[in-house]
Amino acid sequence: MLKDLFSLEGRVALVTGGSRGIGRMIATGLLHQGAKVYLTARKAPACEAAAAELSAIGPCTALAFDVSSVEGARSLAAEIARREGALHILVNNAGAAWGEEFDTFSEAGWDKVVDLNMKAPFFLTQALHESLKRGARPERPAKVINIASIDGISVNRWETYSYSASKAGLIHLTKRMALRLAQDHIVVNGIAPGPFPSEMNKEARDHGDEVAQRVPVGRVGELEDMAGAAIYLASRAGDYVVGETIVVDGGVTIAR
Repeated sequence: MLKDLFSLEGRVALVTGGSRGIGRMIATGLLHQGAKVYLTARKAPACEAAAAELSAIGPCTALAFDVSSVEGARSLAAEIARREGALHILVNNAGAAWGEEFDTFSEAGWDKVVDLNMKAPFFLTQALHESLKRGARPERPAKVINIASIDGISVNRWETYSYSASKAGLIHLTKRMALRLAQDHIVVNGIAPGPFPSEMNKEARDHGDEVAQRVPVGRVGELEDMAGAAIYLASRAGDYVVGETIVVDGGVTIAR
């Protein structure tokens, strides 16, 4: 029914990096549409505090795991399987950034960012494959949403080599994963955010008015903007969108 097009009632979701920023925005949106949400983040106190606050909206549980390693991804997947018979929505949002001049850019700055931004979404999805298959039906597929960035589509002014490369890689990886997982009734898509206030995008957080002058719609992103895109992809409304990455940036990419 069209009136239930965006409903997530009865759905179980996992949002990585969900304690703050874009991950928290997405978790908030999923909760408002009726999903049961698990938040995971590396720092337990922050994750638990966020889950406690979001529990005022709906059932929200904190799970402190570091998904940057394959071992961490598998441990998180085992915990989800222990708690839930199936997983319906996975949001691969955890990410990192690193800026450094070309001549001194370090291997540590490369590996940390690429491991978390591109490697982790693949191996966490792989580890949760069985849980997602248990939650998937031909008439109601499970969903994977990879959070990329507009910096994987167009070039910004910062020397963030590994960040841009990892997000571009994630956008293409989303297409490849989507092609394989469609046969299991798991739909994979992505979101490429522009300037949203967060710990990672401190410029948008701390200098929003200045950043807004470079955004065609004249403002930085808000909770409703990110939540709306995630709800669309997670719900019945987005079932026939496969392997795409939706740009949510107020027009920044087309203006660059």
